[in-house]
Parts: sequence; structure tokens; C-alpha cells
Amino acid sequence: MIVYEATKEEFVDDVLTNELARKVEQRYRIKVGSNPNPREITAWQNSMQYMKNVLADESIPKNCGIAIEYKIPYTSKRIDFIITGRDEKENRTGVIIELKQWQKAEISSEKDGIVKDVSTYTGGAIREVTHPSYQAWSYKVYLEDYNEMMQNNNVIMHPCAYLHNYVETTPPVIKASCFQNYIDLAPIFVSGDYKKLRNFISQYVKYGDNKETIYLIENGKIKPSKALQDCIANMLNNNPEFVLLDNQKVVYETALKMARKSYKDNQKRCLIVKGGPGTGKTVLAINLLAKLTNEEMVCQYCTKNAAPRNVFETKLTGTFQKTRIHNMFKGSGSYVESANNEMDVILVDEAHRLNEKSGMFRNVGENQIKEIIKASKFSVFFIDESQRIDIHDIGTVEEIKRHIEHYRITDDRIEELELESQFRCNGSDGYLAWLDDVLEIRETANKDGFEMNYDIQVCDSPSELKEKIFELNKINNKARIVAGYCYNWITKNNPRGNEYDIEFPDYDFHMKWNLNNTSTWAIDPDSVNEVGCIHTSQGLEFDHVGVIIGKDLRYENGQVITDFTQRAKTDNSLKGIKTMFKNEPEKALKIADTIIKNTYRTLMTRGTKCCYVYCEDKALAEYLKVRISNMDRSFRYEIKEQEDYSDVLKVAEEGAEYKYE
Repeated sequence: MIVYEATKEEFVDDVLTNELARKVEQRYRIKVGSNPNPREITAWQNSMQYMKNVLADESIPKNCGIAIEYKIPYTSKRIDFIITGRDEKENRTGVIIELKQWQKAEISSEKDGIVKDVSTYTGGAIREVTHPSYQAWSYKVYLEDYNEMMQNNNVIMHPCAYLHNYVETTPPVIKASCFQNYIDLAPIFVSGDYKKLRNFISQYVKYGDNKETIYLIENGKIKPSKALQDCIANMLNNNPEFVLLDNQKVVYETALKMARKSYKDNQKRCLIVKGGPGTGKTVLAINLLAKLTNEEMVCQYCTKNAAPRNVFETKLTGTFQKTRIHNMFKGSGSYVESANNEMDVILVDEAHRLNEKSGMFRNVGENQIKEIIKASKFSVFFIDESQRIDIHDIGTVEEIKRHIEHYRITDDRIEELELESQFRCNGSDGYLAWLDDVLEIRETANKDGFEMNYDIQVCDSPSELKEKIFELNKINNKARIVAGYCYNWITKNNPRGNEYDIEFPDYDFHMKWNLNNTSTWAIDPDSVNEVGCIHTSQGLEFDHVGVIIGKDLRYENGQVITDFTQRAKTDNSLKGIKTMFKNEPEKALKIADTIIKNTYRTLMTRGTKCCYVYCEDKALAEYLKVRISNMDRSFRYEIKEQEDYSDVLKVAEEGAEYKYE
């Protein structure tokens, strides 16, 4: 969708008569269906004056095409300015210009292609944004990969960025050497560079095209390019991590059948796939993403958490440009502005983490489940309700069905399947059931244990746990330490300083949260030196996991209890619980208990081969040792005399079998 289109001559005339901003605003209301942000109107008034000056030269043809505010299909992104025409060989061509009104900026350390826009504030905070050159280049890549008319007509786009208010500093920031690879892909022009930008445009747009190329961009059928199809299929075929097993294949074939029907008849369909940790939900989603893309469907993988998206993007990228893969991976708040049936397929992994509202302040949109169903012809929700770990998580089967009913999707277009086979924790469904019983999430038949084909141990100190995990990580970089969110993020603003987030001085244990490296912490070689939290480990797995259980989970008076007051101040997963507790204490305690226990259940199921645990609460450590030891029914449990745990563990005479209350 293009908000405003004209020839260069018409555009210049609209700017000179002060009609441009009014026309763009008017057409925005008609095409988008809402009022533009006042800041956008101001930007059009200011930036278009600069673009008029750039184009005011005979070297740029009067009848070249101009497009303002082109909404890229299946995204919420808009390209600020496009100029189209033909090059010296009469090939169709265009120049993408990302416009910025920045005056100051800073380099964001340790983040590739990221800058801090310090001239614009959001909620009092400095924004971290992608570098303008990267942004412009990524738009070009998306058009190449998804616009069939551009592919068939060999339209060549040339991206660049224009920061007309920005004066480069010494040493440089926007043009710093760390951004050079992106600047090479999309040159950047700053204040005073209008002639350089003019020369860049005239280098590629030699002749006008009377908006013909703009027509191709606007009306091109959206489908993945053959190059993109082949690339993702080849990468998946060569990756053993994504092989389908057992009844994953049944779900896979069901999803394919439903997707093909929706693609053909344009009717909505929904598939709900239930499955616990390690049942292969993500493997299924990635396989479907590749297969459906290869069948020319516009398909996206969606999760709330960025960590799984970034890890799987990296695993699938290979030698391919990551930006192209990135277009297939979206956050759960990406569909607020999407039109009905805009996407062919949306694959929602970790659907239990979906929220009602989107945005940083949870004030955008209506309901993420509703928006996803609306935006897609076929939606698949992979869900495990036992992994809801945030007060704002609304993802339940019941809630999904409620919104399916809203769109009047008939029963013959709805499927609900369950993944039963367990591939995490060495194939032991029993471990999960035993863990639920141990944490008192629910009573199960596995009270007395499970087939011991999985190594679970309680460490007496965090240092012991760290030593074990560090040693195991030497094998193949698949061991990590994770922790409950009971420790404040002290190092947030100084990650390279000498402070630590998680410290146990008595055990000479000092580590930092990984939160400054959320993107690929799970696979980066040095990440074992950082502790992961629930937000960066959920949806991912390792061979070996070490779990630090904080004071929010304890064992008192024969029960596993939770205490939300022990959570870190920097934790947002229980934001608002204190206010709720004042007004509705029983409700607040129930919600907090579910979230805290689900958090540790999730952390303790991240390892495929073993789980080592350290508990701050000594009574909880003893309780877990008892439960682990009692899995061997011939074992006669014996507790050494130590601190008084008589109110916690009731043990019969020495040598007697341990019995639970």
C-alpha cells in the first residue's frame, strides 16, 4: 500500500504550494483507516522540503515516479521515500530513501547494526534502533524476496539513508567503522550532503518511467522468491536438529493439508497443537515454515520471546543474509495493523506466552490471539499451558477457541492435536510428571519417581553447580546455568564493570545475568559465563542445565511454597501483583504461585540429558534430595544430623523408609 504517489514534477509542485503534507495526511486516513501521528505530519512537512531541494535538478527526470509511505506487505514497516525510473541500460530501477530527523546519536555497544537515537525520547528513555543504512537495506531485501512483479520484471532497487538534520561528530558515530558493512550496502547522507544524495539518485535513475515501476511495486503479487524458497529448504534438509519423529509427522501432515486448503479457498482454519517441553513443537514449526514457504505461501514463525527467534534465525541462516531469514520471524505483537487474511500462514510457537495488548507499555492493539487469527488464513498455535510464566500471559486453549468462535470458523476447519512423545529429558514423560508432583503443581501417578534414564542432582553449593556445568559445556557448548528471577539486574547499564547480579560470597560465586546478550545467548561460545533467565531460555534446550532456585520457592511445614516478595525488583513477570494482593489477596497468591512454579518447571526441563539444581532454601534442597533418593524403592533413606528440619521433613526411625505427608 502506497499512501502518496506522483511524478517528480507533481511532487515538487505539491511541496511548493504547501499541499504535500495535507495530501499525504488525507490519503493516509483513506488508505490506513486511522489518523496519522502528529509527529508523522510534522516529519512530512520538514523532510519533504529537504527532498524537494535534492530533486530540484535537471539530472533527475521530471517524469520519474515518487512514492511516499509505502507499507511493506505483511509487516508494520513503511518505506519513507521511493524514486523510480530506468537506468542507462533502460532497466527498471528505483532508489529507497530512509529519512531521519535525528540530530544526535550514540553507538550501542556490543549490538550489531544498532544505534541510540538520543534526539528522540520514548517514555523518558533513549531508544535503541537499527542503523538507518541497515534499515534501508533490509527493505530492499524484503521487496526482492516477496514481490513477484519486481522479480519477474527485474526491478533493481538501490537503498540509502538521508539524515538531513544530522551533523556528524568527531570521532564519527553514524559513519563509524563498525557500521561500514551496512553503509557499503546502503550509503548514508547527512546534513549538507544534498548534492551527494542527488548524484546517488541520478546515477541510477537516468530516465523517467511515469510511475510504471511504482505500479509494479504496489500491485505485485506477494510470494516468496525461488531463491528464498530453495535456500531455507536446503538449510533445513542439511540440519539434523530439525528431523521429524514419531507423531510429529502426523501433526505436520495435518497442518500441511489445512494450509493448502486455506491457500486455495481463502477460508480461515486453525490448528491447536498441545505438547509439553521437548515434544517437538518448535521443530514442527520450523519444518512447516520451510515447507510452506517452498510451496509459495507467505508464512511466518511467531513468538513473544525474541530469544528463540534469534537462535533459530542464526541456525537457519548459514551463508545466507540473516535479514532475509529475519523477515520470516516475527514477534507476537506484529499483527496489530494487519488486514484480514493478509498472511497465508502464521505459526505461533510458545502460544501460552501471548498477551492481550502489545507494545512496550502494553497499550497497543486489542488482543494478540484475535489479531493473529484475523491476519492469517491459517493459524497454528503450539501451546503448553504449564509454561505460562508471566502475569500478562493469556495463552490458553480456551482463550484461543473463544477467538476462533468470534471469527465463526466452523468445526470442520478446526483441529486440536496433542504431541505425546517426549524427546527432552532422555525420553522420559515420567520426569515431567514427577516434577509436577514434586513442585506440587498437580498430583500425578509419578509420586515415587520415574525411569531413571535422566541425571538429576541437588548440588550443595552454587560453585559445585557451576563447576559441573562448565565442565560439561566443554563437550559441545550445550550446557548453561539458568536461575529464577530473584536477583536484581545490577549490571544493566554497565555490563563490563566489576559488579555482579548473582552473588553468593560464602561460596565464592559471582556471575552476571545474560540480559545484555539475549539474542543468541543459548548458542554463543562464551555464554556459559552468564546466567540465563526464563525469558532467554524458554523455548530453547540444552544437553545439560544447571538451575539456581532462589528464595521465591521454599519448603515449609511439609509444603512447597512460593513467595512473590522475593522476586527481583527488575522482574516484570509479576508486575502489578502487589497491588492485586492488597485488593484480592487470594487471587494474587494463586496467580503468583502458578507463575513461580511454572517458571521453575520450565527451567528444570531445559536439559535433554541432565538437570543440576542449587537451592537457596536449604529445606527445599533436602526435600528434593529425599524425592530423588526415594525413586529407588529399595533405598533406605537416612538423613545426617544437621540443622533442624523437623518441621520440614518427617523421617521415621533410622533405616525406615521415608514417607511423604
